Amino acid sequence: RCKSTANTPIVALESTLIAHGLPYPANVRTARESEAAVRAEGAVPATIAVLDGVPTIGLTEDEIEHLAKTPGVLKASRRDLANAVAQGRTAATTVSATMALADAAGIRVFATGGIGGVHKNATNAWDVSADLTELGRTPVAVVCAGAKSLLDLPNTLEMLETLSVPVVCFGCDEFPAFYLTSSGLPAPIRADDVATIAKLLQAHWQLGGAGVVIAQPPPAALALDPAQFNNWLQEAERLAAIANITGPAITPFVLARLAELSGGKTVESNQALIVANARLAARISIALF
Repeated sequence: RCKSTANTPIVALESTLIAHGLPYPANVRTARESEAAVRAEGAVPATIAVLDGVPTIGLTEDEIEHLAKTPGVLKASRRDLANAVAQGRTAATTVSATMALADAAGIRVFATGGIGGVHKNATNAWDVSADLTELGRTPVAVVCAGAKSLLDLPNTLEMLETLSVPVVCFGCDEFPAFYLTSSGLPAPIRADDVATIAKLLQAHWQLGGAGVVIAQPPPAALALDPAQFNNWLQEAERLAAIANITGPAITPFVLARLAELSGGKTVESNQALIVANARLAARISIALF
């Protein structure tokens, strides 16, 4: 559905938030608001998924609704794409899979909520998101609210440095932490306007670089209190340990428990930051093209 992107500002949007990240109908509402935010800035949204084995760049409203309501939708990272295609599965794409398909379609800017990263038990379980290795090899700019707050953020930034991935913090001096405006970690690079970001992206790709993280804090009005959030997170992690939840299932499980424990505050924050990131991604895409 995206035949040519050479002179068109297109923003890729992931579909895991629709099938796994948010409850219905918040998932559909957020997906539609994200697309509307991209269009309002003058760019074209392209929500990405695999539908019945077909990688699809740009979902219709009916397809978004179907993805949101259908049970058993596969959560696909980069490694799962071939299996989804071969078996004719419907799959929601994570950051790594969305980056791969966006790159195949010639799309250079992608908006999501928060990237995956190094998990807190990684020294024992080697639990590191495929998002990081994809950023190290695929030339797509990922606009996000930093990395998800349940991760080991210092080691996530260390891994991004190892993979030669620039981390640009938009309008802030500290790396955002998804629901939280700051992780307390200094911004590797600060940029205050989209023209500067566009120049950095062009230079990075001309020099043979791959992915770039562009992180902006969540909207201040819906950002969470760090102390309160930490209490909710500790309880969610305790429940995950009791249920023996591991691997790809851990993030959606913890996010669901956080939504319950916070009385829906994490869902509201998540929705707001996703839409804000889509808006910024559109502005960057226009500056590029």
